[in-house]
Amino acid sequence: MLWSLKAFSTFLSLIVAVRSETQIVSGATWTDTSGNAIQAHGAGILKVGSTFYWFGEDKTENSALFHAVSCYTSTDLVNWTRQNNALSPVANTMISSSDIVERPKVLFNQKNQEYVMWFHSDSSNYGAALVGVAAAKTPCGPYTYKGSFKPLGADSRDEGLFQDDDSAQTAYLLYASDNNQNFKITRLDDNYYNVTTQVSVLSGATLEAPGIVKRNGNYFLIASHTSGWAPNPNKFFSASSLSGPWSSQQDITTASTRTWYSQNAYDLPLGNNAIYMGDRWRPSLLGSSRYIWYPIDFSSGSPQLVHADVWSVNPSAGTYTVAQGTTYEAEKGTLGGSSRLLSNSGFSGGSAVGYLGNGGTVTINNVQGTGGAHWVALYFANGDSTYRNVTVSVNGGSSTLVDQPDSGGGGVVISVPVKLNLNSGTNSITFGSGQSNYAADLDKIIVY
Repeated sequence: MLWSLKAFSTFLSLIVAVRSETQIVSGATWTDTSGNAIQAHGAGILKVGSTFYWFGEDKTENSALFHAVSCYTSTDLVNWTRQNNALSPVANTMISSSDIVERPKVLFNQKNQEYVMWFHSDSSNYGAALVGVAAAKTPCGPYTYKGSFKPLGADSRDEGLFQDDDSAQTAYLLYASDNNQNFKITRLDDNYYNVTTQVSVLSGATLEAPGIVKRNGNYFLIASHTSGWAPNPNKFFSASSLSGPWSSQQDITTASTRTWYSQNAYDLPLGNNAIYMGDRWRPSLLGSSRYIWYPIDFSSGSPQLVHADVWSVNPSAGTYTVAQGTTYEAEKGTLGGSSRLLSNSGFSGGSAVGYLGNGGTVTINNVQGTGGAHWVALYFANGDSTYRNVTVSVNGGSSTLVDQPDSGGGGVVISVPVKLNLNSGTNSITFGSGQSNYAADLDKIIVY
């Protein structure tokens, strides 16, 4: 019996080891400590002590309608445990299951010793354009709904919150207003239940998905423009005061990538830098929308995304480390069937392999592995307006199907990850075999 208990304990330890993650891999399916897909879109992050709380939209039902505001906890920003739902539908109110609740953000109100949640509250056709407020005595709640309203009588759709570091912990609502034409910053009251004074307006800015990071006394507003569920190049604006004047917009990363097919949700300070926390929306399968988290580097004095396929974070030290991989160019592989070389200045080395699938393949040989699972980033261009996909097979084994979002143009390259088991030593990886549809054009792979 004693041996059996030890064996069982070892078995449990193995399960925990399997589920424990050490790296952030944007675009992968993220699972919680129970092995379920994380459902927390439109993220808001709150730190209490050494614990991070991740609030977000549960899109399990693949619908924009309100299902729940989820709450996850973590001490390392990588391994997340689902807690009770922070906010659930209430019939015959503006947070019923027939309404919209998006982008939940939570602040701690020192005066009342409670946690206050703000969110985009709307009707199913997005015609109401309200903010909603709820409150709780514990971080995950559950929260009690207090109501929905138009701040200072004006529209509010996509929104965020910012709490300044002054002694009063003054908080502000950041929101898209006036039919998404004007972007506004408005001070909250001392209870964080309502707004009081409009602080700034960026007229005609057409911004949404906002967040603010403060660095060295300067405020950096990060936001996207308005293009529905489709991505666009997210921008930043800077000012020495929340009342402005605000700088003209500037790119936070290469504009053609449309923020690596993502939209800002939350921007978390990390030491002298920050973390961009975005969503890769998939409107046809909202529950399968992926999370795109990248370091934001402030070393130049302005925020710039670090496009890292695989990276790790140390929240207590306020640092991050980008993993280094080995690059293999697709054009140096063995072409099969109807595949052919393509030329474009957007490709690494100027070349890629196209016409994969529908009889076309490419095999990249002599790929080095250390045995076991490796993250492999596929760099591709998909000029369609919809997703493509590609089969991936290692050493002639069974295929894995990898989704490839539209990249924004035939010469615009973005990446998606796939976890592959590679032998120790050399491996061959084949793309496009056994599929009737065309895959995206393959530029290169990076093996981590």
